[in-house]
Amino acid sequence: MEKLTPNEEEAMQAVWSSGKGTIKDLLELIPQPKPPYTTLASTVKNLERKQFIQSEKIGNTFLYTPLIKEEDYKKTFMGEFVNDYFSNSYKELVTFFANQEKISADELKEIIKMIEKGKS
Repeated sequence: MEKLTPNEEEAMQAVWSSGKGTIKDLLELIPQPKPPYTTLASTVKNLERKQFIQSEKIGNTFLYTPLIKEEDYKKTFMGEFVNDYFSNSYKELVTFFANQEKISADELKEIIKMIEKGKS
């Protein structure tokens, strides 16, 4: 699976969020500053070429749906991120965020509960 550019990721977030939509629908879901319609249309065509989405022609427009699940994309690239920046250690990742005060003790407790619940 190919890593997406920031613009492609933003467009994919809109596709995943909507489940399906036209360029106009997707544009509404993208936060400010929004790209021009034509820029988003080009980005979406790239996503289709990369086989992240598929299109279906309906009248004069196209309806886009995801071919790649958001979860699958996250698994692939988060794994690479942890490997590249944290020596493949999720403990180091969490420690980094704790040291940067980006995660609270309460959030860590929640994570521990989720991990323990998953083991049962």
